Amino acid sequence: METFSRDGYTYQRWKVGASTFTACMELGARLMRWELDLPSGKREVIYWPENANMEDIGNVRGGNPILFPFMGRNYATGEKFAWKDPDGTRRPMPQHGWARQGKFEITRSSADSVEARFLPSAASQEGYPYNCEFYVRYKFGELSLDCELELVNNESKNIPWCAGHHFYFGLPWHKGLGRQDYILNIPAKKTWQHAADGKLVPLSGVEHPTNFGNPIICDCIHTKLTSNVVTFGPKSGEENVTIRVGEDPVPDSWAAVVTWTQADDSPFYCVEPWMGPPNSHEHKNGLHWVMPGQSEKFFVSIRLD
Repeated sequence: METFSRDGYTYQRWKVGASTFTACMELGARLMRWELDLPSGKREVIYWPENANMEDIGNVRGGNPILFPFMGRNYATGEKFAWKDPDGTRRPMPQHGWARQGKFEITRSSADSVEARFLPSAASQEGYPYNCEFYVRYKFGELSLDCELELVNNESKNIPWCAGHHFYFGLPWHKGLGRQDYILNIPAKKTWQHAADGKLVPLSGVEHPTNFGNPIICDCIHTKLTSNVVTFGPKSGEENVTIRVGEDPVPDSWAAVVTWTQADDSPFYCVEPWMGPPNSHEHKNGLHWVMPGQSEKFFVSIRLD
Protein backbone atom coordinates (compact mmCIF):
# COMPACT_ATOMS: atom_id res chain seq x y z
CA MET A 1 0.00 0.00 0.00
CA GLU A 2 1.25 3.44 -0.95
CA THR A 3 0.13 6.53 0.99
CA PHE A 4 0.23 10.14 -0.12
CA SER A 5 -1.12 13.47 1.11
CA ARG A 6 -2.94 16.24 -0.68
CA ASP A 7 -4.81 19.29 0.63
CA GLY A 8 -4.58 18.07 4.18
CA TYR A 9 -5.93 14.57 3.55
CA THR A 10 -4.13 11.23 3.51
CA TYR A 11 -4.90 8.83 0.68
CA GLN A 12 -4.06 5.20 -0.01
CA ARG A 13 -3.22 3.57 -3.33
CA TRP A 14 -2.88 -0.07 -4.33
CA LYS A 15 -1.49 -1.25 -7.67
CA VAL A 16 -2.35 -4.86 -8.49
CA GLY A 17 -1.37 -5.80 -12.01
CA ALA A 18 -3.24 -3.58 -14.45
CA SER A 19 -5.55 -2.15 -11.77
CA THR A 20 -4.99 0.86 -9.52
CA PHE A 21 -7.29 1.48 -6.55
CA THR A 22 -7.32 4.83 -4.72
CA ALA A 23 -9.06 5.50 -1.40
CA CYS A 24 -9.36 7.86 1.53
CA MET A 25 -10.06 5.25 4.18
CA GLU A 26 -9.98 7.64 7.15
CA LEU A 27 -12.81 9.70 5.63
CA GLY A 28 -15.91 7.59 5.05
CA ALA A 29 -13.76 4.53 4.24
CA ARG A 30 -14.27 5.87 0.74
CA LEU A 31 -12.88 3.81 -2.08
CA MET A 32 -12.60 6.61 -4.58
CA ARG A 33 -11.43 5.21 -7.87
CA TRP A 34 -10.66 1.95 -9.65
CA GLU A 35 -8.66 2.44 -12.85
CA LEU A 36 -7.68 -0.25 -15.31
CA ASP A 37 -4.69 0.21 -17.61
CA LEU A 38 -5.48 -1.03 -21.12
CA PRO A 39 -3.52 -0.86 -24.39
CA SER A 40 -6.10 1.67 -25.56
CA GLY A 41 -5.73 3.81 -22.43
CA LYS A 42 -7.22 3.98 -18.94
CA ARG A 43 -10.68 2.71 -18.11
CA GLU A 44 -12.31 4.15 -15.01
CA VAL A 45 -14.20 1.17 -13.60
CA ILE A 46 -15.29 3.11 -10.51
CA TYR A 47 -15.71 6.79 -11.25
CA TRP A 48 -14.38 9.69 -9.17
CA PRO A 49 -14.92 13.34 -10.15
CA GLU A 50 -11.99 15.68 -10.52
CA ASN A 51 -11.75 18.44 -7.90
CA ALA A 52 -14.12 16.63 -5.53
CA ASN A 53 -14.94 18.59 -2.37
CA MET A 54 -13.48 16.42 0.38
CA GLU A 55 -14.91 18.79 3.00
CA ASP A 56 -18.34 17.57 1.89
CA ILE A 57 -17.49 13.99 0.95
CA GLY A 58 -20.95 12.75 1.90
CA ASN A 59 -22.31 14.52 -1.18
CA VAL A 60 -19.51 13.68 -3.64
CA ARG A 61 -20.94 11.71 -6.56
CA GLY A 62 -18.30 9.05 -6.99
CA GLY A 63 -16.42 6.10 -5.58
CA ASN A 64 -18.17 3.72 -3.22
CA PRO A 65 -19.96 5.49 -0.36
CA ILE A 66 -20.51 3.11 2.56
CA LEU A 67 -24.15 3.10 3.69
CA PHE A 68 -24.49 2.29 7.41
CA PRO A 69 -26.39 1.56 9.59
CA PHE A 70 -29.30 2.08 7.16
CA MET A 71 -29.48 3.06 3.50
CA GLY A 72 -31.58 5.52 1.55
CA ARG A 73 -34.12 7.90 3.07
CA ASN A 74 -35.25 7.01 6.57
CA TYR A 75 -38.56 7.91 8.22
CA ALA A 76 -40.19 7.80 11.64
CA THR A 77 -43.96 7.74 11.03
CA GLY A 78 -43.63 10.23 8.19
CA GLU A 79 -40.78 12.33 9.58
CA LYS A 80 -37.90 12.27 7.10
CA PHE A 81 -34.29 11.64 8.17
CA ALA A 82 -35.35 9.97 11.41
CA TRP A 83 -36.10 6.51 12.72
CA LYS A 84 -37.59 4.84 15.78
CA ASP A 85 -35.33 2.46 17.64
CA PRO A 86 -36.73 -0.83 19.01
CA ASP A 87 -37.71 0.98 22.22
CA GLY A 88 -39.79 3.48 20.25
CA THR A 89 -37.42 6.43 20.71
CA ARG A 90 -37.28 8.79 17.73
CA ARG A 91 -33.68 9.36 16.62
CA PRO A 92 -31.93 11.25 13.78
CA MET A 93 -30.78 9.24 10.75
CA PRO A 94 -29.43 11.14 7.72
CA GLN A 95 -29.83 9.76 4.24
CA HIS A 96 -27.64 6.67 3.86
CA GLY A 97 -26.69 6.77 7.54
CA TRP A 98 -23.54 8.01 9.27
CA ALA A 99 -20.61 6.15 7.74
CA ARG A 100 -20.23 7.73 4.29
CA GLN A 101 -19.20 11.07 5.84
CA GLY A 102 -17.80 9.63 9.09
CA LYS A 103 -14.30 9.04 10.36
CA PHE A 104 -12.54 5.66 10.24
CA GLU A 105 -9.19 4.32 11.37
CA ILE A 106 -7.16 1.79 9.40
CA THR A 107 -6.74 -1.31 11.55
CA ARG A 108 -4.98 -3.56 9.05
CA SER A 109 -3.46 -3.15 5.59
CA SER A 110 -1.29 -5.01 3.11
CA ALA A 111 -0.13 -4.83 -0.48
CA ASP A 112 -3.59 -5.89 -1.67
CA SER A 113 -6.06 -5.33 1.17
CA VAL A 114 -7.25 -2.94 3.86
CA GLU A 115 -9.52 -2.96 6.91
CA ALA A 116 -10.95 0.14 8.60
CA ARG A 117 -13.10 0.62 11.70
CA PHE A 118 -15.79 3.27 12.07
CA LEU A 119 -15.17 5.91 14.75
CA PRO A 120 -18.58 7.03 16.04
CA SER A 121 -19.17 10.75 16.55
CA ALA A 122 -21.43 12.33 19.15
CA ALA A 123 -24.08 12.77 16.45
CA SER A 124 -23.89 9.16 15.25
CA GLN A 125 -24.00 7.92 18.84
CA GLU A 126 -27.20 9.87 19.36
CA GLY A 127 -28.68 8.44 16.17
CA TYR A 128 -27.42 4.87 16.62
CA PRO A 129 -26.72 4.47 20.36
CA TYR A 130 -25.15 1.04 20.48
CA ASN A 131 -21.92 -0.39 21.80
CA CYS A 132 -20.77 -1.99 18.56
CA GLU A 133 -17.95 -2.08 16.04
CA PHE A 134 -18.38 -1.57 12.31
CA TYR A 135 -15.66 -2.64 9.87
CA VAL A 136 -15.12 -2.08 6.15
CA ARG A 137 -12.74 -4.45 4.35
CA TYR A 138 -11.45 -4.45 0.78
CA LYS A 139 -9.44 -7.10 -1.05
CA PHE A 140 -7.95 -5.92 -4.35
CA GLY A 141 -7.19 -8.04 -7.39
CA GLU A 142 -6.01 -7.29 -10.90
CA LEU A 143 -9.55 -7.74 -12.24
CA SER A 144 -11.51 -8.01 -9.02
CA LEU A 145 -12.66 -6.25 -5.88
CA ASP A 146 -14.00 -7.99 -2.76
CA CYS A 147 -15.90 -5.93 -0.19
CA GLU A 148 -16.96 -6.97 3.29
CA LEU A 149 -18.98 -5.05 5.87
CA GLU A 150 -19.13 -6.40 9.41
CA LEU A 151 -21.12 -5.31 12.46
CA VAL A 152 -19.99 -6.64 15.86
CA ASN A 153 -22.54 -6.41 18.67
CA ASN A 154 -21.02 -5.69 22.10
CA GLU A 155 -24.42 -5.00 23.63
CA SER A 156 -26.53 -7.26 25.84
CA LYS A 157 -29.46 -6.91 23.41
CA ASN A 158 -30.10 -7.38 19.70
CA ILE A 159 -29.26 -4.44 17.45
CA PRO A 160 -30.71 -3.70 13.98
CA TRP A 161 -28.90 -2.78 10.81
CA CYS A 162 -29.32 -2.87 7.04
CA ALA A 163 -26.20 -1.63 5.23
CA GLY A 164 -25.04 -1.42 1.63
CA HIS A 165 -22.73 -0.10 -1.08
CA HIS A 166 -23.22 2.77 -3.55
CA PHE A 167 -20.84 1.94 -6.41
CA TYR A 168 -20.50 4.69 -9.02
CA PHE A 169 -19.53 2.70 -12.12
CA GLY A 170 -18.02 4.66 -14.99
CA LEU A 171 -20.39 4.30 -17.95
CA PRO A 172 -20.16 4.31 -20.90
CA TRP A 173 -16.55 3.18 -21.12
CA HIS A 174 -16.24 2.98 -24.91
CA LYS A 175 -16.00 5.96 -27.21
CA GLY A 176 -18.99 6.29 -29.46
CA LEU A 177 -21.32 4.22 -27.25
CA GLY A 178 -24.16 5.42 -25.05
CA ARG A 179 -26.03 3.99 -22.11
CA GLN A 180 -28.44 2.18 -24.39
CA ASP A 181 -25.51 0.12 -25.71
CA TYR A 182 -24.86 -1.51 -22.31
CA ILE A 183 -27.00 -4.43 -21.15
CA LEU A 184 -27.95 -4.89 -17.48
CA ASN A 185 -29.21 -8.20 -16.10
CA ILE A 186 -30.51 -8.32 -12.52
CA PRO A 187 -32.32 -11.61 -11.76
CA ALA A 188 -35.10 -9.89 -9.81
CA LYS A 189 -38.73 -10.97 -9.56
CA LYS A 190 -39.95 -7.77 -7.85
CA THR A 191 -39.16 -4.10 -8.34
CA TRP A 192 -40.11 -1.10 -6.23
CA GLN A 193 -39.90 2.63 -5.85
CA HIS A 194 -39.42 4.44 -2.56
CA ALA A 195 -42.35 6.78 -1.94
CA ALA A 196 -42.07 10.22 -0.32
CA ASP A 197 -43.59 8.86 2.90
CA GLY A 198 -41.07 6.00 3.18
CA LYS A 199 -43.33 3.24 1.89
CA LEU A 200 -42.34 0.77 -0.81
CA VAL A 201 -44.47 1.07 -3.96
CA PRO A 202 -44.50 -1.84 -6.44
CA LEU A 203 -43.12 -0.90 -9.86
CA SER A 204 -44.27 -2.78 -12.95
CA GLY A 205 -42.80 -2.87 -16.43
CA VAL A 206 -39.19 -3.63 -15.47
CA GLU A 207 -37.91 -6.62 -17.42
CA HIS A 208 -34.41 -8.08 -17.48
CA PRO A 209 -32.19 -8.01 -19.33
CA THR A 210 -32.60 -4.31 -20.05
CA ASN A 211 -30.25 -1.46 -20.93
CA PHE A 212 -29.00 1.57 -19.04
CA GLY A 213 -30.84 3.88 -21.42
CA ASN A 214 -34.16 2.60 -20.08
CA PRO A 215 -35.45 5.48 -17.88
CA ILE A 216 -37.62 3.22 -15.71
CA ILE A 217 -34.60 1.65 -13.98
CA CYS A 218 -33.40 4.96 -12.51
CA ASP A 219 -34.07 4.98 -8.75
CA CYS A 220 -35.41 1.43 -8.92
CA ILE A 221 -35.16 -1.16 -6.13
CA HIS A 222 -34.80 -4.75 -7.34
CA THR A 223 -35.62 -7.58 -4.89
CA LYS A 224 -36.59 -11.27 -4.78
CA LEU A 225 -33.33 -12.18 -6.53
CA THR A 226 -33.30 -15.69 -7.98
CA SER A 227 -29.48 -15.60 -8.10
CA ASN A 228 -26.77 -13.53 -6.46
CA VAL A 229 -25.15 -12.82 -9.85
CA VAL A 230 -25.73 -9.41 -11.46
CA THR A 231 -24.04 -8.60 -14.77
CA PHE A 232 -23.71 -5.62 -17.08
CA GLY A 233 -21.64 -4.72 -20.10
CA PRO A 234 -21.71 -3.92 -23.82
CA LYS A 235 -24.09 -5.73 -26.13
CA SER A 236 -21.20 -7.74 -27.55
CA GLY A 237 -21.06 -9.68 -24.27
CA GLU A 238 -17.39 -8.83 -23.82
CA GLU A 239 -15.95 -6.86 -20.89
CA ASN A 240 -18.83 -7.70 -18.58
CA VAL A 241 -18.89 -6.56 -14.98
CA THR A 242 -20.15 -9.29 -12.63
CA ILE A 243 -21.38 -8.44 -9.13
CA ARG A 244 -22.12 -11.14 -6.57
CA VAL A 245 -24.51 -10.05 -3.84
CA GLY A 246 -23.67 -12.11 -0.78
CA GLU A 247 -22.10 -15.55 -0.69
CA ASP A 248 -25.27 -17.63 -0.99
CA PRO A 249 -26.25 -18.63 -4.56
CA VAL A 250 -29.74 -17.26 -3.85
CA PRO A 251 -29.76 -14.24 -1.51
CA ASP A 252 -32.30 -13.48 1.17
CA SER A 253 -35.59 -12.59 -0.53
CA TRP A 254 -35.36 -8.95 0.56
CA ALA A 255 -31.74 -8.42 -0.47
CA ALA A 256 -31.78 -5.54 -2.93
CA VAL A 257 -29.94 -4.07 -5.88
CA VAL A 258 -30.64 -0.39 -6.53
CA THR A 259 -30.03 1.28 -9.89
CA TRP A 260 -29.67 5.07 -10.03
CA THR A 261 -28.00 7.91 -11.85
CA GLN A 262 -28.08 11.67 -11.41
CA ALA A 263 -28.75 12.90 -14.95
CA ASP A 264 -28.96 11.73 -18.55
CA ASP A 265 -25.41 12.88 -19.22
CA SER A 266 -23.77 11.79 -15.95
CA PRO A 267 -20.53 9.83 -16.61
CA PHE A 268 -21.65 7.10 -14.20
CA TYR A 269 -24.46 4.71 -13.39
CA CYS A 270 -24.82 3.30 -9.88
CA VAL A 271 -25.48 -0.40 -9.34
CA GLU A 272 -25.84 -0.76 -5.57
CA PRO A 273 -25.98 -4.03 -3.59
CA TRP A 274 -27.93 -3.50 -0.35
CA MET A 275 -28.82 -5.88 2.48
CA GLY A 276 -32.46 -4.84 2.08
CA PRO A 277 -34.65 -2.01 0.77
CA PRO A 278 -34.57 1.51 2.23
CA ASN A 279 -36.42 2.36 5.46
CA SER A 280 -36.29 -1.28 6.54
CA HIS A 281 -36.41 -0.38 10.24
CA GLU A 282 -39.95 0.94 9.70
CA HIS A 283 -41.54 -1.54 7.26
CA LYS A 284 -39.32 -4.42 8.59
CA ASN A 285 -38.66 -5.93 5.14
CA GLY A 286 -34.97 -6.81 4.88
CA LEU A 287 -34.10 -5.60 8.39
CA HIS A 288 -31.24 -7.58 9.97
CA TRP A 289 -30.56 -8.17 13.66
CA VAL A 290 -27.26 -9.02 15.32
CA MET A 291 -27.52 -10.91 18.60
CA PRO A 292 -25.47 -10.02 21.72
CA GLY A 293 -21.82 -11.01 21.42
CA GLN A 294 -22.30 -11.96 17.76
CA SER A 295 -21.43 -10.38 14.44
CA GLU A 296 -22.86 -10.36 10.92
CA LYS A 297 -21.12 -9.76 7.60
CA PHE A 298 -22.30 -8.56 4.20
CA PHE A 299 -20.06 -9.67 1.34
CA VAL A 300 -20.02 -8.30 -2.22
CA SER A 301 -17.58 -9.12 -5.02
CA ILE A 302 -16.96 -7.48 -8.38
CA ARG A 303 -15.24 -9.20 -11.29
CA LEU A 304 -14.23 -7.92 -14.72
CA ASP A 305 -14.56 -10.46 -17.52
